[in-house]
Amino acid sequence: MEFGDDDGRIRVKKLGIIAGMALTLWPAGIWAQSPEDHVVRFKGTMENVKATFGPAEPVAHVKAGGVLEANSLDCFGNVLQKPGDPFSLIKIDNPLTGPFFIDGAEPGDTLVVHILDLQVDSKQGVGTFAPGFGAANPTHYTPMLEKEPLPERAWYYPIDAEKKLITFQATDSDFKVQFPLKPFLGCIGVAPANGEARSSIVPAEFGGNMDAPEVSPGNTLYLPVNVKGALFYFGDGHAAMGDGEVAGSAVEVPMRAKFRFDLVKGKSTGWPRFENDREIMTTGIYRPVDDAVRIAVVEIVHWMHRSYGLSELDAYELFSKVGKLHLTEMVDPNYVVVASMEKRYLPAKK
Repeated sequence: MEFGDDDGRIRVKKLGIIAGMALTLWPAGIWAQSPEDHVVRFKGTMENVKATFGPAEPVAHVKAGGVLEANSLDCFGNVLQKPGDPFSLIKIDNPLTGPFFIDGAEPGDTLVVHILDLQVDSKQGVGTFAPGFGAANPTHYTPMLEKEPLPERAWYYPIDAEKKLITFQATDSDFKVQFPLKPFLGCIGVAPANGEARSSIVPAEFGGNMDAPEVSPGNTLYLPVNVKGALFYFGDGHAAMGDGEVAGSAVEVPMRAKFRFDLVKGKSTGWPRFENDREIMTTGIYRPVDDAVRIAVVEIVHWMHRSYGLSELDAYELFSKVGKLHLTEMVDPNYVVVASMEKRYLPAKK
């Protein structure tokens, strides 16, 4: 395996030496510190959030091995609170908390993000439809002469944190239904390479607006380090979301988050990857969606080959029989697909 140990966790000794990992996989070594050594707490507000993943003055430094506890605003900046609130109140789409400078991170490393906890920071969420945004309506890139843009509309979702339930209320009838609370972050990533700044609505190799339910507690995320300090951002909390986010939004909420960071020195992942006790997962991020699928599949075949010893053809064949693919979003400038493989079907790591 290339990123993480057998059960998806990197165990860290207090002296900064990694235990429980085959260091031969990473000849350049891994540098980390005990999580107890460093905890950073930060309050995100509209005065300090960002609109892009890219170069910016860090809001705080976090040591490798350290813990970050911080909050994010919802994707509208917390301004839509009740029926009738106009969309003109929205100043930034997907306001990002950060960036956080990860001490010791250098281009060519991999940033390891352990997602320790996510808590919805509100008693309600909001979902919207906006003209020109969505998987099944005309957009700037998919114009349709016979169709007018669908109207602007918002839905408000009461959240029962104790029962972990969300209530949908139809706006054109009295129908109601409840569904489970499943928090995750829609935006998480680092600064892109070459000094580039990308909008907070864009997903790409640096992570970004992936809208992946895999960004949830218990999972580990691997991101390429492109600039000194990595410059880590997050935001766009979701209380729940269907595959594809097809109408353009999830149940959008502010979030309180807790992460722990490690570094893999001298080895970089080309695309964001995830891991937990049960699965390895890769992302494909591009348009059209078939290219996103190809990226995700090739990435997971490479992972199975390089870390578990299967030939690429055997890995390809095995994934074709027991692997899984799902579309996380089909509304952003790039689409996102996640490929996953259960570890119980894989041989022991090399």
